[in-house]
Amino acid sequence: MPRLPLQDIRVVEIGVAQTAAFAAMLLADLGAEVIRVESTSYLPPGTRGVVARPSKEMIAGQVAFTGGYPDGEPGKRPWNRWANFNSTSRNKLSMTVDLKRPRGLEIFKRLIKVTDVLFENNAPATMEKLGAAYEDLVKIKPNIIMVRFPGFGLKGPYANWRSHGNQIDAVIGHELLRGYPDLDPTSSTSVFVTDCVCPAHGAFAAIMALHYRNQTGHGQLIEACATDTGLCLLGEALMDYSMNQRIQKTIGNQSPWGAVQGCYPCKGEDRWITISIVSDKEWKSLCRVMDDSSWSQQDMFGDSFSRWKNQDKLNVYISAWTKQHEQQALMLLLQKEGISAGAVLDQRDAYNDPHFRERKFFEKVEHEDCGIHRYPGMLWKLSETPVGIRKPPIRLGEDNEYIYKGVIGISDEEYAELEKEGHIGMDFIPEIL
Repeated sequence: MPRLPLQDIRVVEIGVAQTAAFAAMLLADLGAEVIRVESTSYLPPGTRGVVARPSKEMIAGQVAFTGGYPDGEPGKRPWNRWANFNSTSRNKLSMTVDLKRPRGLEIFKRLIKVTDVLFENNAPATMEKLGAAYEDLVKIKPNIIMVRFPGFGLKGPYANWRSHGNQIDAVIGHELLRGYPDLDPTSSTSVFVTDCVCPAHGAFAAIMALHYRNQTGHGQLIEACATDTGLCLLGEALMDYSMNQRIQKTIGNQSPWGAVQGCYPCKGEDRWITISIVSDKEWKSLCRVMDDSSWSQQDMFGDSFSRWKNQDKLNVYISAWTKQHEQQALMLLLQKEGISAGAVLDQRDAYNDPHFRERKFFEKVEHEDCGIHRYPGMLWKLSETPVGIRKPPIRLGEDNEYIYKGVIGISDEEYAELEKEGHIGMDFIPEIL
């Protein structure tokens, strides 16, 4: 197997839910040895499940949020079966240690001595309270690279505010931009855009910091703030206010640039297609596909601006036409004419789509506690250093012995002591529900 780009890099991940986990996974996919530090004494919210030991009734009631468990069963170790956690936990190692206890913190700092990059996304004050802030860790490892993912930044009035992705989405203003004109924000579903965007920025910054360290020998602290990375995605609306004092409103599927722009019903139950027209040439192509329907020749649809002004009426006609067609066949027909169109796929469609199958995007993975399933695969295809799922999603504490003895250099006697003290294990203590 070719040598992977980050094969000599060791990363430690200590965090909650998605952000640090996603960033660390990206480096793990590129070959870094990623060690996730966990504890058997507490379960960070939304990390290995909403609760450690859910009932079948709870799983059935929360499947839309949790991502589910295989066959709807919690199993012997539910924390190893939660789809949301497993989606960002491939190609990693897991160790357990209680950082809230002095000996656990000492173990963690011994691990930092042999680590290149640390990812963490706890509330900012957490690491300071533990005695594991950047200022503490550089005393142990002077060239450590620490990537922190605070929701609102390490400084400022909101610095230590708690949040999830949907609160950040609201604070940056996206919540009022992504709905429909006739509905208020209470109708919007939760989105977690920054949970994906912020980790990608953080992983990129970590790789740049490694390059900088190779040149200078110095590490650094990286602040990958969720609100900052989220606000960058809304530059158009923010600049519109800055230059024109205009506050943009919700417009549903419409576009400020023209029409046709929307999601339209197709033949069958809950089948849809998206169509985007940005020029008169594309409009003429669409009219040709529609057999030059008489309604399309009306003056109100004669040019781009007229179609934009009358897009509500236009969408009624387009919807009546798309309803007559099967979504996949219509997508292929429109694409053949150079029109941007895409069938709206559900999860079943995506897993069975011939395009994704030919590209081998989904990879078959065997997991000791979950069985064999197809998992979403790599974000990149590298011609010289092919990447893939080398190791299934980590089970809690499954790599303890290797990390404690092989990485940190702990003796058999000390390992046994740490087991007795509750630092080392593969099961949450009974008190964790």
